[in-house]
Amino acid sequence: MTELLDFFKTRKQAMVDLLTEMVNYESFSHAKADVDKLAQFMATTCREFGADSVEVLPQTKVGDFVLAKWNPDAAGKPILMMGHLDTVWKIGTLADRPVTINEDGILFGPGAVDMKGGNTIALSAIKGLVDRNALPERPIWVFFNTDEEIGSKASKSMIESLAQDAGLVIVMEPPTPDGALKTRRKGVASYRVRVHGRSSHAGNAPEEGLNAIIELARQALEVNKLNNLRGGTSVSVTMIDGGSAGNVIPEQASMYIDTRTITKMESDRVAKAITNLQPQMPGIKLEIEAVHSRPPMEYDDIMQATFAQCKKIAENIGITVREDSVGGGSDGNFTAAMGIPTLDGIGAHGDGLHALHEQVIINSLPERAALIAGILLDWEFEG
Repeated sequence: MTELLDFFKTRKQAMVDLLTEMVNYESFSHAKADVDKLAQFMATTCREFGADSVEVLPQTKVGDFVLAKWNPDAAGKPILMMGHLDTVWKIGTLADRPVTINEDGILFGPGAVDMKGGNTIALSAIKGLVDRNALPERPIWVFFNTDEEIGSKASKSMIESLAQDAGLVIVMEPPTPDGALKTRRKGVASYRVRVHGRSSHAGNAPEEGLNAIIELARQALEVNKLNNLRGGTSVSVTMIDGGSAGNVIPEQASMYIDTRTITKMESDRVAKAITNLQPQMPGIKLEIEAVHSRPPMEYDDIMQATFAQCKKIAENIGITVREDSVGGGSDGNFTAAMGIPTLDGIGAHGDGLHALHEQVIINSLPERAALIAGILLDWEFEG
């Protein structure tokens, strides 16, 4: 197995070239036409890399998805690799920040680590095994969605549908800044609370109004009580809006709430409390919208066993892997919550997610490709 790492080191430049080409397709989540171009490129690349089946799945509001399969008719549960094509960077960013590589072997570019580097690794691992005539006779699926950065609303149902048939899900998100896989992620949920009051003239008839901002302030204080920071639960009012003019009692006000939890129990507690908020002023109406949510990725027995097997395979290749917990969510939250063995944070090592210095450590590309190849070759399903 140690020869896998040496083999993929010889593929390093090819991986850099593929990553550079991906980054040069700008793919801001809300720019569907541009994301669709990347989806077509990914579909073509999957075919060139030996996929037996490639589907471009049309979407109306977000970029098209791509589902590629190798050995689709082979026996056994599939290994499902997941990546997202969308980035947080608006179209035109590349003109100011083109792909560059410094003397330390660091590649800079918008979307490089989050997560075009991971997508590069997934496909390069498969291509390497194909070229070695070593691709195992097991179903291997690769799914690329295009709305992960905006909550995966359009792709959630497909992710869950694919995952329910899989024996292992590999999420190609980047590791922590120090290279650890992510075996615990907080659940993420957001809400919007709109307050409907009654306007009136602030000077002539203030008593006739129902002040939506005052009600909103009271609701915000109630929401703030839901925090349990020591227990890992944060409930934060992050944006507010309200009022129409300086001399008008405000009829409308709204707030946006971000919540993070480490257990399903806490997630359910917070969700119930927010969705059951009641007006504190007579005549006021509340409108509560659940904007999006990802359940917690809990550090349960399945997660511990999954990481342990990954660590053993890595050791056989000559690679050390570690684990850690993070506050942000990913599409792996969905699959782990379903009880499907999930490996997350196994993509390109780098830094600067969503930041101007976004970067990939080039030497991590062959190392992670070797690890993915080892998993595809040697993974044993529980039961």
